[in-house]
Amino acid sequence: MLISCEIGEEHSLYSQLKEIPEIKDCIITYGSYDLVVKFETSTAEELNTIISSKIRKLNKIRSTITLRVT
Repeated sequence: MLISCEIGEEHSLYSQLKEIPEIKDCIITYGSYDLVVKFETSTAEELNTIISSKIRKLNKIRSTITLRVT
């Protein structure tokens, strides 16, 4: 997942994202996207739940793009 956030909130979001058990890797980048997040789920339903109820609900996120790999 590619995440754009409010200016200066990269490190705060990084810390919050690392607390989500399904997230396997998270790195801060600079440019159009501020964070790149890798997470794993067993089903498409779990994927949707994590995106909508855990990640997108975090404060200071402006937008996300999910790149699905099977």
